[in-house]
Amino acid sequence: GPCYCDQACARTIDCCHDYAQACTVIPCVVSQWSAWSGCAEPCKTTYRVRMRHIIQEPRNGGEACPALEERAGCVEYWTWQGTECQQSLIPALITTGQFGKARKKRAAADGNERAGYCVEFQLVAITPGCLHSHHSNTRWMRYLREGHTICVECQHPALHSPSQHCYGDGTGSQKNQLLHWQAVGSHRCKGTWRRIRQLDTCSCPSVHSFLFI
Repeated sequence: GPCYCDQACARTIDCCHDYAQACTVIPCVVSQWSAWSGCAEPCKTTYRVRMRHIIQEPRNGGEACPALEERAGCVEYWTWQGTECQQSLIPALITTGQFGKARKKRAAADGNERAGYCVEFQLVAITPGCLHSHHSNTRWMRYLREGHTICVECQHPALHSPSQHCYGDGTGSQKNQLLHWQAVGSHRCKGTWRRIRQLDTCSCPSVHSFLFI
């Protein structure tokens, strides 16, 4: 009699003799992901890649193969020759400006005070961790708000020689380029900002101002 090649034939016992080879649905099988590659290019916001390969092709209407390549955002702060990239790519480390008073007092006592500068930024994105900082040492993070303009001061010893800049201050960045910052004291408080301007005569307000570390 007739034979069949559908999924019900196993129950009705009328499968064709070559059912296992010609009719069984075989899904795609892929390997595990490879390790992530390095960044595609140094000193740029770019991507890294990981790959996997097909072990078994799908047959007879089996589930199709998933993507064989994945990309993830990536920034490498060192060139392939081992030299440091331009400062605009290095995330800024910031803390409350209240620590600046102690810095200046120590520097004045040592006779080593050097003139610094301030940089104004517009905050673009902030992680929720900044708003849930209740410890006394991290309460200052709640003053960070998306869309606000903030003032960050570059003082010695964060003022690095010979560049005379603080890391992450956006020097060399393009107009409207998104730059990254990280709050010192909580790895959950970070975000992005845009550099507005540098003030060589520093005039950050005494409250709600910040320092480069």
